[in-house]
Amino acid sequence: MRDDVDQQRPADLALAESLRWGVSRLATRLRAEQPGSGRVLTRLAASVLANLRHSGALTPSELAALEGLQTQSLTRVLNELEEQGCIRRSRSEVDARRQNVSITEAGRNALREHVRDGNLWLATALRHTLSPAERGVLQIAAGLLEQVAAAETAVDGHTGRTHASDPSDPGEGAAAAL
Repeated sequence: MRDDVDQQRPADLALAESLRWGVSRLATRLRAEQPGSGRVLTRLAASVLANLRHSGALTPSELAALEGLQTQSLTRVLNELEEQGCIRRSRSEVDARRQNVSITEAGRNALREHVRDGNLWLATALRHTLSPAERGVLQIAAGLLEQVAAAETAVDGHTGRTHASDPSDPGEGAAAAL
């Protein structure tokens, strides 16, 4: 069994590197396709709104975890979004000490406007570059990427060792491939 894992690791690392490069290049291109002038959303504000749109109401600590930040680091962004009418804060019905943050219709519109040009470019590029079957594969891949992004796997930065629900996956050296 260990030999199978050792043989799979280089293939997984090569896939990870290739996927990371492709996602990075696509993200760079999408940012380039979004005009910078007149946009009121920072990348972080847009990401917060996107997380709220996709996940529903979240607490500030849940949002911070999704963004890979400390809760205090989101305070300014949440205050700005609230001032712009893009989010609404309310007390949790379950625990009055907790605050829920939800996206408003103005927030949905701001996010839609923010990503519009990039989405138009991407849709056109997909249509002109890929066959219908290839676009179908990407539709499946998009769902798989969301699953990977939500995975409960963490890499210890000091040892490069993976901590996951699958104890047979040692993941040594995974951090080095990043």
